Amino acid sequence: MSLLDLFLIAVGLSMDAFAVAICKGLSVKKVTLKHGIIVGLYFGGFQAGMPLLGYLLGSSFAKYIEAFDHWVAFVLLGIIGINMIRESREQEEELNSSFGFKAMLPMAVATSIDALAVGVSFAFMRVQIGWAVTFIGVITFTLSAVGVKIGNHFGVKYKSKAELFGGIVLILLGTKILLEHLGIL
Repeated sequence: MSLLDLFLIAVGLSMDAFAVAICKGLSVKKVTLKHGIIVGLYFGGFQAGMPLLGYLLGSSFAKYIEAFDHWVAFVLLGIIGINMIRESREQEEELNSSFGFKAMLPMAVATSIDALAVGVSFAFMRVQIGWAVTFIGVITFTLSAVGVKIGNHFGVKYKSKAELFGGIVLILLGTKILLEHLGIL
């Protein structure tokens, strides 16, 4: 997997967190650096941890499905992408202005579940997991921290567009993986 592919996956995965970070920015009157760091640490940390967990789980059974692992990666990324596109069309959720553990933990888990499935596909593609999770965590941290500020200034205008973009990127990457394995690309 190339660095560009990894970057695109990281950006695609971070779009859910970015969209929720925009909403968190909307929920407060004045955003501080502390707000951005809190959101970035929760979302970036979970977005990095879930692919690692998925990789460890996937590695344990990757040898059994090696013959069709490219199809598994294609299907997983496609399902995640379609789900993100569907979520981009849903109604807005009620905003919670708390940045405490009880408010942030469920959002961090919810926005990173798709990263768990991507981690499973990483096991099939034999990705350097240390670099991958670091890359995903740093990109998600950065985009989430910036998302809080953007949300505070611009509102929900970009939330659905971010989820739509992330979904499309993941579907295209899954298709690319499949086409490369089939020798079409």
